[in-house]
Amino acid sequence: MSIVALEGVEKTYPLGKTRVQALRGVDLRIERGEFTVIAGPSGSGKTTLLNLIGCVDTATAGAVRVDGHNTRKLSERERTKLRLHTIGFIFQSFNLVPVLDVAQNVELPLLLKKDLAKGERDRRVAELIERVGLGAQRKQRPGELSGGQRQRVAIARALVTRPKIVLADEPTANLDSVTGGSILDLMQEINAADQTTFLFSTHDPEVMRHARRIVRIADGRIVEDHDGAGVAA
Repeated sequence: MSIVALEGVEKTYPLGKTRVQALRGVDLRIERGEFTVIAGPSGSGKTTLLNLIGCVDTATAGAVRVDGHNTRKLSERERTKLRLHTIGFIFQSFNLVPVLDVAQNVELPLLLKKDLAKGERDRRVAELIERVGLGAQRKQRPGELSGGQRQRVAIARALVTRPKIVLADEPTANLDSVTGGSILDLMQEINAADQTTFLFSTHDPEVMRHARRIVRIADGRIVEDHDGAGVAA
């Protein structure tokens, strides 16, 4: 069974007295362990697509299935639970809490998982911080870190709940090309080691070069779907 399946998905937003159709009859399947890019210009619908898969929003029509669950049929509480246990998010703006240090930022999603003891939380946090190469910075706050380091914190935070899917919305947009490349290499390594499914939205050619599959979207429709050049590290 596909980890993500979209069937005839449409999304319409009200804009004043008019309605804007962001997605128009999208069909898409993502298999477990894929490293896939949703590519397209601003306004093409790629962020809307990620929001629907991430259970941040629901489709106007059609079905969005995530790990076997039809998200339109879930209650808000059930969607929150699915986000917490199945999905990790990486944002272009990092979305770190400035008053918390690296370890505390990474731990945040685990505080919502009531069944985890403090010892297990601490172990997971320490493991992820080392894995993204920030052991020496674990007590520093985001304002003391470079952009690349902050994005590494965001990756660790996304992975600490051991999600099946990681959604990344323009994850290298605020990074220089060298730093962005190293971040993509890190995500490829994690994808290869853990078979975590990675799904990106981007219009960055460098991100596309790392992808093993590229799905192009324009005006709310998928216009191309092909293998990329990227291979697992």
